[in-house]
Amino acid sequence: MKLSVGLKVANSLSLTPQLQQAIKLLQLSALELEQEIQLQLDSNPLLEKVEEQSSIESLSNLQEQEMEKKDLTNELNANHLPDELPVDTDWDDVYTHQSTNLGTPDYEEREDHRQGVLNLKDHMLEQINLLHFSQVEQLIAYCIIDSLDEKGFLEGDVTEITQSVQHLLDSMDYDEQVEEDEVLVVLKHIQRLEPVGVASRHLAECLSLQLESLAEDTLYRQEALVLLKYYELLIANELPKLLKQTGLNAEQLKCAVDLLKTLKPHPGVEFEHRDMDYQIPDVVVTKKNHHWSVQLNPDVLPKLKINPYYSNMIRRSDQSVENQYLKNQMFEAKNFIKSVEERHKTLLKVATCIVAHQRAFFEIGAEGMKPLVLREVAEEVDLHESTVSRVTTNKYMLTPRGLFELKYFFSSSVNTTSGGEASSTAIRAKIKKLVAEENPRKPLSDNAIAVLLKEDGIDVARRTVAKYRESLHIPASSDRKVLI
Repeated sequence: MKLSVGLKVANSLSLTPQLQQAIKLLQLSALELEQEIQLQLDSNPLLEKVEEQSSIESLSNLQEQEMEKKDLTNELNANHLPDELPVDTDWDDVYTHQSTNLGTPDYEEREDHRQGVLNLKDHMLEQINLLHFSQVEQLIAYCIIDSLDEKGFLEGDVTEITQSVQHLLDSMDYDEQVEEDEVLVVLKHIQRLEPVGVASRHLAECLSLQLESLAEDTLYRQEALVLLKYYELLIANELPKLLKQTGLNAEQLKCAVDLLKTLKPHPGVEFEHRDMDYQIPDVVVTKKNHHWSVQLNPDVLPKLKINPYYSNMIRRSDQSVENQYLKNQMFEAKNFIKSVEERHKTLLKVATCIVAHQRAFFEIGAEGMKPLVLREVAEEVDLHESTVSRVTTNKYMLTPRGLFELKYFFSSSVNTTSGGEASSTAIRAKIKKLVAEENPRKPLSDNAIAVLLKEDGIDVARRTVAKYRESLHIPASSDRKVLI
């Protein structure tokens, strides 16, 4: 019998807890980092935040000023006020304990009056409740309001709303039949509430309702109403056909279109609730003496240290449970501080590299953006590409041109006629500029934009121009054309 031993050697990378923590901190945003630090401060007694010296000094100065004020007040009043003033009440009679100002009736009253901005549906329901509707009519109105989209248009048709109302009545054992005419009557009432034109089924109806609400002597009101009857031709920019079908002359048509431009095409937009995402910059870029300077945002830089009180309690030779606990906590605190520092060093290194590559962007804007990929930055700063990806995710750079995510500065390249490369971001900026400067009566087609870009040294196909234009949410040339 022959015995053999097979040996297999393999290299493996084990992620230590310290390395896992460093990777985790690296991909956190400024707000998430702040939360993580606070969590560590709450859980580790040996970790504490360094108080700002300026704050301490300002507090001491404030105390000194207050003492000086008190001394001055005493000196001024010494010759005018007696030592004891006659009073006819005791302290207990006039003092009522209140823990905070939050409990005062005055605050509670103010709190009740602080209301948020209503959304569209709540705004409409408040008005409907003031109308003299029957219970069935109110139910119809609620179903109509429930069918509104964010822009204020009616998503479902009258038939669907009628069926919904009937279903609700049947489920509540109401022996009543609802007809579409009843729904139309309630719909007409709702459409004339504020904002006028809400619950319209299409844009032409919305604009017509707004025109009808205007005073009858409004200039070109009737001409605009006539124009909306041929709304399809208006959208298609068929100017000759519009003049022929409406019987209006060029001047009347122009003035009617100008009046339509003053109306609200989407009455519900102003009630939209858009949550504002306030981003905290991690890096600040400024220009000093013709040089671009990169520094970390001092407002988000945590200053951490080891608590000296607890660290002095640690005895090297003591193997008690309490002492061992303090040792472990100190070890974790030191590793956390080191991980935070490494995060900041890596972030600053990558941001500096980006600014060096995209100097033209900071000088002239998006048109100066250079092609840049993660691999180039990773090789230059001697980091792994995945590390650069983590450090540029959810990190923001404050520049004289605005606030940008670090990912914004990376873009693919497009070959130029001169043999060089152009950034896709720069091409988008050029397309946006060309469209902004075009003649509204003769907007540039995708092919015309491609020709102009080629003259500027950027050789791109028409389909590429169309793709970039659509990514910028710029309509096609036929949709950008104005009538007059």
